[in-house]
Amino acid sequence: MAVDRRTLLTTTLAGAVFAPAILRTTKVYGAEFALKYANNSPVTHPLTIRTKEALEAITKETGGKVDIQIFPNNQLGSDTDMLSQLRSGALEFFTLSPLILSTLVPKASINGVGFAWPGYDKVWPAMDGELGAYVRAEIAKSGLVAFEKMYDNGFRQITSSTKPILAPADLDGFKIRVPPSPLWTSMFKAFGAAPLSINFSETYSALQTKVAEGQENPLAIINAAKLYEVQKYLAKTNHMWDGFWFLANGKMWAGLPKEIQTVIAKHVDAFAIKQREDIAALNATLEKELSEKGLAFNAVDNAKFREKLASAGFYKEWQEKFGPDAWALLEKYAGKVS
Repeated sequence: MAVDRRTLLTTTLAGAVFAPAILRTTKVYGAEFALKYANNSPVTHPLTIRTKEALEAITKETGGKVDIQIFPNNQLGSDTDMLSQLRSGALEFFTLSPLILSTLVPKASINGVGFAWPGYDKVWPAMDGELGAYVRAEIAKSGLVAFEKMYDNGFRQITSSTKPILAPADLDGFKIRVPPSPLWTSMFKAFGAAPLSINFSETYSALQTKVAEGQENPLAIINAAKLYEVQKYLAKTNHMWDGFWFLANGKMWAGLPKEIQTVIAKHVDAFAIKQREDIAALNATLEKELSEKGLAFNAVDNAKFREKLASAGFYKEWQEKFGPDAWALLEKYAGKVS
């Protein structure tokens, strides 16, 4: 029944009128601009909580002229489903990992280069600065609009149901779920693992049924999605930093009055900053909380993992794929990556 319902939702949306939503009004909400926003995050995740608050603030400041409905937790389908809906105009706003967006905008995944970032003190100056501006310009070429401030997903950690991951050799042959993104697949293949591209909406069941032995996600996602219920070990690898671009359909956005654009962008960006603070606060407490829920944590030597990637040619390959301009901006903020 759940599959039929999701299929029905996706099919209904895909068959909707693709004219910009600003040309439509709904008697249900009485709004002049009735729009939709979707994400893949559980309702308890800071992304959903803060974007909901942002949308409420937009409605309030516009006096009800703008009403943006929120559809969290993959209600409208998988990430790839929702990206398709966003591009077609069936969905107006969507938050998505740059690494999954890279299936459409290849250079969007530059922030996800393995073991590139030493910490947030390097990440935010880059993504709020020249690197982020470079990626937004690439996104614009695809007909989408990316807002200035990224929402945080976090540094990603590897979990397993079968064995602790202590060193790169432990990943040899390891069946790990990764999102559908070339960079993720490439990195884990460089470790000798067997990466399985699975949308987030299907990750819990893949782990529960042992289709995959492990997965990798930030602590906040592991907690909110209850992945600790089907995993035993967590390696503190911090192997990638990942965020969420708040995306808009370009044609719809261009058709909005400038004053409406200003209000929407102001609140989307302001609540992104609040959401970053939420993730930082969670990161300070979640190791203890998840340990109490039965997840065994272990530290690793990140330098060993980075050396393995370098010897496998991972950095050389992706430097060539991203090109000298993007790579130079990455290294300007993150330091030498090789």
